[in-house]
Amino acid sequence: MNNRPAALAAALAAAIAVPGLAHAMTDAALADVVRQRLQGDRTGACMAVAVVEQDRVARTFQCADDADAKRIGADSAFEIGSVSKTMTAALLARLIEQGQGSLDDTLASWLPAGTQVPDWQGQPILLRHVVNHTSGLPALPSRLGATSMDDPYANLDEAALLASLGDARLAAAPGTEFVYSNFASMLLSYAVARRAGTDFESLARRELFAPLGMAHAYVNDPPADVRVAVGHTPNARPASPWHFATNLAGTGGVRATLDDMVRYMQGGLGRIDAPIRTALEATHAPVSEQPPMGMNWKRVPVKDRTVLMHEGGTGGFSAFASLDPQRQRGVVVLSDTAWHSIGSLGSLGLHLVDASFPLGKPRREIAADPALLEALAGEYKLQGAMKMTLRARDGRLYVQADGQDEFAMGHDDAGDFFPREVDALLSPQRRADGSYDFTWTQMGGVIPAVRIDRTAAAAPALSPADLAAYAGDYPLMPSFSLNVREQNGVLHAQATGQGAFPLEANAADTFEAPAYGIEIRFLRDAGGQVESLELHQAGQVLRGKRRH
Repeated sequence: MNNRPAALAAALAAAIAVPGLAHAMTDAALADVVRQRLQGDRTGACMAVAVVEQDRVARTFQCADDADAKRIGADSAFEIGSVSKTMTAALLARLIEQGQGSLDDTLASWLPAGTQVPDWQGQPILLRHVVNHTSGLPALPSRLGATSMDDPYANLDEAALLASLGDARLAAAPGTEFVYSNFASMLLSYAVARRAGTDFESLARRELFAPLGMAHAYVNDPPADVRVAVGHTPNARPASPWHFATNLAGTGGVRATLDDMVRYMQGGLGRIDAPIRTALEATHAPVSEQPPMGMNWKRVPVKDRTVLMHEGGTGGFSAFASLDPQRQRGVVVLSDTAWHSIGSLGSLGLHLVDASFPLGKPRREIAADPALLEALAGEYKLQGAMKMTLRARDGRLYVQADGQDEFAMGHDDAGDFFPREVDALLSPQRRADGSYDFTWTQMGGVIPAVRIDRTAAAAPALSPADLAAYAGDYPLMPSFSLNVREQNGVLHAQATGQGAFPLEANAADTFEAPAYGIEIRFLRDAGGQVESLELHQAGQVLRGKRRH
């Protein structure tokens, strides 16, 4: 599943306006858009894509290499990862509609009597905290029991899930901080099935799949006429399928064909008259304003409206789903390749949501600049992890982690390096002084790496009053701004619809967020007052004038 919050890079890409889609999209037009984004991409991915516009549907099946065209088709079932959470939310909403509970019920009341559920100084976790990821529970259960991250949830059963609650301590008071938690979502999946008095797959089939005509959607019991798609890493290597205990699968274990997801989008837009219709609609309503969430749907401002979105991913698949109720438009992108390390499917998905988001382009492997290779060579420390050595040799970058073998990295025209053996990404980050650090992305985590074989310049010493001078809102584009504020002696930034993150001073009027590859440069007017900022990320720059 894709655990990362929405990356700022997707929003950065939206700075460049492109022509809108004036008419309902045809199959041919959609195929052309997807081909522009995918053809020749180094990942070798194949995608099934649909755009639902009222009663019309455009579909296409595309591969980075035309020779792989038979790899997927209309009968192919994809792992949809965390998009499954929106379906669990619909099942919860259906139970609530039937008078079997409320979002203000405690999580504990939906679990077996005697289950130890942590609280925060007497404040319990409510179901509403689970569906907007503010439960305070950690991302994963302590008793995951994974023997390989190729299939991380395969050994987790209901008993171990519930026992993990006894080990857990909340990171914050429920309802106060957004922390994406697959642990909490698995508990919800289990609780919903338990309250319904059946298993999760039977419940989903009875209440959601069958009423909407999602004839090939399943969890662990595939229909006879479905073709199970094979997943891949972004290095074009086959990936292991992910397995979930049936009652925990509502967090990321649903498989579906493109047409199944089209029917799901049509249901969410109210185009299918089925008993689940009002429950689907209920999941769209705001559960919280900060973060802006419905029931497991992210509520994303796009121009003058709110669009519901969710991305998903497993070890070999990526998925994107969005609903635009105001425009009666739905978008589905299913990929048989995991794109988490390279920004997921946001570029293509967002462009199909609204053409003001640029499409992006295929990543193609190219030789790295020798000067960059030499600048990167050195000793680094991954935050909270191991030491890593980078070497430049024969026009290639080589990486060696402590106690591991050295391996060569490829390089693409997006400026990233990638290993061929595992799903990971090394993204160079140029500092204000011209030197480099990097971020290492793997298994949904982004880990900053700091160079340790150089004498670091002392960071500017700034008082809370100094930091407060940068505070304000900085609109970067329509419906997207960066709020900057001082908190407990640290400068924080928060983009529209996303969580806050700390900034580290590294030069005069220059701050970094290494985990996100972000550098922010504040600009002053003739009187010395901060008047604007530049946000640098992934080779792109957004500028915004300060608004107090």
